[in-house]
Amino acid sequence: MGSVNADVLELIHNMLFVLVTLSTIPQIPLQGYHIFFGVACCLFTAASLYGTFARLINTIAEKSLIPVGPQPISTEKLKKSLTCNRFKNKGHEEPPITEQASDALFYLLNGVSSLSALHTSVASTNTTFLHLTVPWVLISGAVVQTYVSRLQLTDGQFGSVTSSIYAAVWATWTWFRFGGNLLQFSTEATYGFAAGAIAFLVINASLILIAAYRNLVLLFLTTIMEVGLVCFLLSTMQHLPYELEMAMLALLSVICIYGALASLINCTFSQRMLPLGPALLKEEIKQETASEPPCPVADSQHTSGLLKIAGLLGEGGVCGIPTDTVYALAASCKNPQAIEKIYNIKDRPAEKPICICISTVEQLVAAKPPFSPLLWEFMRNVYPGGISCIVSKGDWLFKLGVGPAYDRVGTNNSIMIRVPDHTVTSHLCDITGPLAITSANPSGEPDSTHHSMVISRLGHKIQGVLCDGESNEVVASTVVNCLRIDEGIITIVREGCVPAVNVLQIFERVKSTTV
Repeated sequence: MGSVNADVLELIHNMLFVLVTLSTIPQIPLQGYHIFFGVACCLFTAASLYGTFARLINTIAEKSLIPVGPQPISTEKLKKSLTCNRFKNKGHEEPPITEQASDALFYLLNGVSSLSALHTSVASTNTTFLHLTVPWVLISGAVVQTYVSRLQLTDGQFGSVTSSIYAAVWATWTWFRFGGNLLQFSTEATYGFAAGAIAFLVINASLILIAAYRNLVLLFLTTIMEVGLVCFLLSTMQHLPYELEMAMLALLSVICIYGALASLINCTFSQRMLPLGPALLKEEIKQETASEPPCPVADSQHTSGLLKIAGLLGEGGVCGIPTDTVYALAASCKNPQAIEKIYNIKDRPAEKPICICISTVEQLVAAKPPFSPLLWEFMRNVYPGGISCIVSKGDWLFKLGVGPAYDRVGTNNSIMIRVPDHTVTSHLCDITGPLAITSANPSGEPDSTHHSMVISRLGHKIQGVLCDGESNEVVASTVVNCLRIDEGIITIVREGCVPAVNVLQIFERVKSTTV
């Protein structure tokens, strides 16, 4: 499903892998088994070799020389077809995405375990079949799930308790069902397993309560597991109704398969596309005691929000603002003290210069900098966009409106200019004049790609944040040194959201057309 918005080759390759998987099913009649398996493997191998060759050649050539097919379904169309609009239809905002890849693995492992256990229940009299299926319960349900609980604990998820308990449940189930058949447990040992089953029943009851604070799918899973544990208790007493256990295992498998698929898709697209259901219980106490933001915040979609941040910048404040790449810290170029604050807020080394941000190239034209026709043409081709150009510094910056902060931006001889392709940033610069900007993150740490990251990391140090949601890009702008452009040379100082090869292609095209 994830490959339907990649390309045709990727989709075919994954479909053939499904075919190879199906060809390994042992229930296929022997006379057709080898032919099916052989043909599936040959097709998959051919697609793999073609894909390897095509990707390699296309990567080297930096264009599509060997066809891999178009995108079968666009990302937007896939999102529209899968997105659940029930929250928006009721006038409520969609709840935040909390599912992680480890959650998808949690559901998947419990699904594999319950399917394996279901096979065991169906063929409980076949000792050979038990030897084949029961270890799968141990591997997926206990061994690998222990690693998943570690992942969730590292991520700070309280859900790691659930995966840890279920790893112990499947391990105990395997030991009783598999080891019991081999070792012929005594009555006293059976009582020990019965006591363990009762303990699991009590613990799982608390997990049901935890699941009520998460989502409906997890709540259904823990509830069905409670009934499954009752079956486990009855099996230790030799009174197990196999039909009930089989029904619970089958239902558990279906729930886990859906939970794995929904978590994986929601994590892939960072959007709630397949619902896991709302939490039945709300964390009322946490909501009541939620603290106020550490600094003033404003909505970028409202004029009042822009004016509020513009006023804070005009008063000498430092604010977090969105750009066409990642979030930035901004200060007015008319206020040297504000720019000095940026260095202190970020713990930025003094030798690292800060660039200026303007709304349009026409602002530069009005300042009449002594740029060559080649530089002008290059800048008109890359602005507005995710590229920063380093140019020669001069008195023209005063005409641009930089003011007393002239010595605090750029270096002694050069200045880096940004013209973001972002309506909000452009309007803000029109109100405030040129802004001194740098990425909104403590020096040495990853860039901020959401206003909540700026608030949590730097909110206690800055005077405001202009909130605009997710960034369009996850990396900063590409920095191009244009100081020697008249010699036909530009240098990529930092490769960012615009690939260096694209910048060089633009420059070569501009150079060939500019006399």
